[in-house]
Amino acid sequence: MFDHMRSASFLALVLVAGSTIVPRAQAPDDRAAVLQRIEAKRATYADVAKQIWSFAEVGYQEEKSSALLQQQLQAAGFSVTPRVADIPTAFVATFGSGKPVIGIIGEYDALPGLSQQSTSQRSPVNENAPGHGCGHNLLGTGSLAAAIAVKEWLAAGHPGTLRYYGTPAEEGGSGKVYMVRAGLFKDVDAVVAWHPSDRNESNPSTNLANITGKFRFRGVAAHAAAAPDKGRSALDAVEAMDYMVNMMREHVPQETRIHYIITRGGAAPNVVPDFAEAYYYARQPDMRILEGIWDRIVNAAKGAALGTGTTMELEVTGAVWNVLSNEYLSGVMHKNLERVGGFTYTAEEQTFAEEIRKTLTEQPTVALGSQDRVQPMRTGTVGSASSDLADVSWNVPTVEVRGATFVPGVPAHSWQATACAGGTIGVKGMMVAAKSMALTAIDLFTDPTHIQKARAEFDAKRGPSFVYSTKLGDRKPALDYRK
Repeated sequence: MFDHMRSASFLALVLVAGSTIVPRAQAPDDRAAVLQRIEAKRATYADVAKQIWSFAEVGYQEEKSSALLQQQLQAAGFSVTPRVADIPTAFVATFGSGKPVIGIIGEYDALPGLSQQSTSQRSPVNENAPGHGCGHNLLGTGSLAAAIAVKEWLAAGHPGTLRYYGTPAEEGGSGKVYMVRAGLFKDVDAVVAWHPSDRNESNPSTNLANITGKFRFRGVAAHAAAAPDKGRSALDAVEAMDYMVNMMREHVPQETRIHYIITRGGAAPNVVPDFAEAYYYARQPDMRILEGIWDRIVNAAKGAALGTGTTMELEVTGAVWNVLSNEYLSGVMHKNLERVGGFTYTAEEQTFAEEIRKTLTEQPTVALGSQDRVQPMRTGTVGSASSDLADVSWNVPTVEVRGATFVPGVPAHSWQATACAGGTIGVKGMMVAAKSMALTAIDLFTDPTHIQKARAEFDAKRGPSFVYSTKLGDRKPALDYRK
């Protein structure tokens, strides 16, 4: 009797305390089923991506895109909270309860002026209209596919909370920064994300912090010929500022990027401009260094106003950190990406790829066919772009995968990228990312050591005295920031 009770107790101990044994034995079957469910809905997700591609709504104006994604998530059984962080097109969709809490990021904003049909020759749908030149129609939809698959897996009896974050205005609007500031990520254990690319890879890479702002100068109008002495030119102030900032380029760290446009320079040559505006972006791999460079740019604007007898006001329109990479999570994601693998082109897609590569300014260094494999994981890489996902990464351990949605060699923010994002090549890359994200999220739900190790690296890199802050301060989301 004692031996029988001891055996029964041991079995109960295995079933309760040894829960890591049972899921690991079942994991291959579970994950294969997850991949099959995603693949079974390929046509549905392709349609959703194409609809958002057709909407082509710029940041903070993504009403149709946001609504479509919310509808899909609600239909799948998520509880959706719209209009979060005082942003009409931002939302959070939730399923499950308890720990861990895993977030999946979705974006859906387009870029101005990149309207393009899904053809290999330049052919705008509407001239000068927006287009998905960064593939965010695929980004939001791929994340949707991953989230629904993980939700179905959770519903089968697994504990934890899954959140899909609908994040608008990544392209210069800093949408995620406002969502971080609103506390929407404060209880999240890890975030899983992806981005369109011309290759399949998952690297623990960083990028450039970015601060953006509009410098507005006000002067005194006067007849430029009859009474120029009575005028004070706001355009002179803009040009003086630009000259001083351009001289700064020799005296900042070489990896710094500063670029600007003059958005307003006056109404007519024979009127001394009483208003002018310059729109600046400044980037650097370290936000703490960038903040000092930005202060020097602001001082140049102040000096320009003083020297021209004008006044200056500054509107900081955006600020994002450099990504805090997580090498451990990237390793977990990379293994899943390798399991999913790349994809091959059909004969029609191959012809499209060859033709579109002929339109590129320079011969691509990435060979056609690279989309059929996964790139080796590389550490220490620094990208030259910026993203508000970075601010999430300084608050929650974050991992990002890239799927080959663009023809190899095609750069983002181009009409060629818009063409790819609207076609079958874009969908194939999106599905690679969706499957890799789903598997990674399931890993995080099933094995707590993943989150523990990711958090340990996260805490070590931030340091014990780190306090997150943003140049946006308490500013409200600028829903008209492009004007």
